[in-house]
Amino acid sequence: MPSGKRLDLLDPTPFDWDDADLALGLARTYRWGGHSAWPLPLSVAQHSLTVLQLRRNGAGAPLDPLTELRELLHDAEEGLLGFDCISVLKPFLGEAFRELTRRLERAVFLRYGLPAWTPARYLAHKRADRLAAASEAVHAVGWSPDEVRRTLKIRVRPLADDPLQPLYGGTPWEPWPPGLAADRFLQELQRLKECTG
Repeated sequence: MPSGKRLDLLDPTPFDWDDADLALGLARTYRWGGHSAWPLPLSVAQHSLTVLQLRRNGAGAPLDPLTELRELLHDAEEGLLGFDCISVLKPFLGEAFRELTRRLERAVFLRYGLPAWTPARYLAHKRADRLAAASEAVHAVGWSPDEVRRTLKIRVRPLADDPLQPLYGGTPWEPWPPGLAADRFLQELQRLKECTG
């Protein structure tokens, strides 16, 4: 890790990385197989912030800090692994890959004191995650809404407005450079840790 810590992917512990390692790993891990309609691909760090903001926007009331932290870290194992598997390939990778990602996820949940998902909260999370995916497919990758429905089987209508643009400015839906994505993810992670500590 950039911090000098060492992560054993087959036997991870909650002490094998620091927050900056995780932020940079997520900022350098790309969604959509690294494909993009923009000069840069979309990072998992930016996606994670999008999902968090969608959950905030759709909650109807402020979310508690632990819920927000779990939303922000919902794909944290991908930043440790350095790989965001395209969903259509996951069945071909089999149970061994699922177990590897479960081990990493358990280490993340232990490190940050995250409670397990309840069925209701996981359903709310998946709604936000799928809305983010549909919107990213259209605005970041260049798919049509019909392709999203047919290929991804996501029936929700992609958003027109980027939920991160009011917070960070810039061009709506444009993927951020890795350094910027890492900084923004890390800032939010540290803020939420202070709220939960």
